[in-house]
Amino acid sequence: MFGLVATAMILAQAWLLARVLATAATGVGVRVLATVLSALLAAFIIRAAANYGSEVTATRAAAAIKERLRGKLLRRVIERGPVWLGGERAGEITTLAISGLDALDPYFASYLPQLLLASCVPVSVLAAISAVDWLSGLIVVITLPLIPVFGMLIGLSTKAGSSRNWQLLARLSGHFADVTRGLTTLKIFGQAKAQEQIIGQVTEEYRVSVLTSLRVAFLSALVLELAAALATALVAVEVGLRLLYGHLSYSSALFVLLLTPEAFLPLRDAAASFHASSDGMAAASRALAIIDREPTRAAGTSRAPDLRSAVISLEDVSCTYGRGEHVLSGINLAISPGDRITLAGGNGAGKSSLLSLLLKFLAPSGGRVLAGGTNLAAVSAEQWRAQIGWLPQTPALFPCSVRDNIALGRPDASLAEVERAAALAGAAGFIADLPDGYQTVLSERAARLSAGQRQKIALARVFLTNAPLVLLDEPGAHLDQASAAELQDALERLADGRTVVLVTHDLSRFGRIGRLLTVADGRVSEVAREPVAVPL
Repeated sequence: MFGLVATAMILAQAWLLARVLATAATGVGVRVLATVLSALLAAFIIRAAANYGSEVTATRAAAAIKERLRGKLLRRVIERGPVWLGGERAGEITTLAISGLDALDPYFASYLPQLLLASCVPVSVLAAISAVDWLSGLIVVITLPLIPVFGMLIGLSTKAGSSRNWQLLARLSGHFADVTRGLTTLKIFGQAKAQEQIIGQVTEEYRVSVLTSLRVAFLSALVLELAAALATALVAVEVGLRLLYGHLSYSSALFVLLLTPEAFLPLRDAAASFHASSDGMAAASRALAIIDREPTRAAGTSRAPDLRSAVISLEDVSCTYGRGEHVLSGINLAISPGDRITLAGGNGAGKSSLLSLLLKFLAPSGGRVLAGGTNLAAVSAEQWRAQIGWLPQTPALFPCSVRDNIALGRPDASLAEVERAAALAGAAGFIADLPDGYQTVLSERAARLSAGQRQKIALARVFLTNAPLVLLDEPGAHLDQASAAELQDALERLADGRTVVLVTHDLSRFGRIGRLLTVADGRVSEVAREPVAVPL
């Protein structure tokens, strides 16, 4: 709407200004032109207001679209889970979700509005010029397509360059994030300098690529300006000659000369906006590739069965990673409500993969997983995971308050509920000793807390969710004997009235509960089905 108003004002300005200049040339006073000058001033004001409204509307639309796109991207990443994310560069996705999508501002706030003007203004201007002087209109018709043709040719090169720029930036960001995360290990093994050289090499490649794209952008601006200037000069020459010989009125000549640059301006601005938005478009293509990619059967339409009464059945389930190697093969297992199951096995045996299947982080490559007779592939991942309490081997704590960390799965939980969950997890004692108690803001990755304290905060999350199914992945792997003993008591309280699946590679450390299953070479064998009197 704003674009159409601006287009109308362009035509009105040219007509009024041509009339003012033509009339003033006859020597009349300003008072005679007062009405026309007032209308011209109004046209300037309305055009400025339309341009302002267009920019504000486009900027707000860009912010809203980025927010939706970023939300969809993050939801899809969470939906696909840590197994999928482990095969991606976390640094690349982080850069994509933040600065990558922010680069879409020029596309929505500038390029698309200019594209609308580029489709409206030249046609309207051409019609107005042709109505006054068909010869000038013919010249504009012949020269006008040069701008989009040159723009498309240059745009192809720019698009390829922007795609390469984004790939290099993603590679640099991802590698830098990986190096930062593993810097201690790199220093221990003396590999820090080698990684420094690799980062320097990728940075240099990125610098050269960006400068190449800028060179193309600057040259394209020169080419488009030159084409527009030559076309305007042709019109000016033929209009001037015919005005000189009296074949064209002064008012008509001024109207044509004032409008001709306006026919080329939106096309030039659209081309310039395209260059500015190319980086954002490349990032958006990557984001949409993640969003639109086939999910790991995480999305579904069926309602999730109630795990307080539903039996979970794995029927001849197989699972593959990467190049098609089976990590699980021919698994047949039934998990009834209230079951307590210990999965024991060595590293790489497939224990965590089995948990990933239950969490819908992985989809079976063969067989099926049923819950209450419903195929898990048809169940919404969000509804399914809402009934699961998961304690990973290395839980993530965030730089926010202790209360917010515990209430991560239930942000609406009251302080009393958070305190009760912390007490059940055995975390209330050390939390009370923190400077601000539950309002104490943790450092990055909660580095000032011990491994046992971090595990207890994560366990408090599970207590707070009150989920009927609890999955524990090596809960005591990084704890000393004293902390492991405290965690055992908390896990015994957690197991009361719930279905629990405990993964461990060391039975001597945590013992076993209920049914003992061993996992070896991707296969599950049951050792004991009856509950055994061994504490958690």
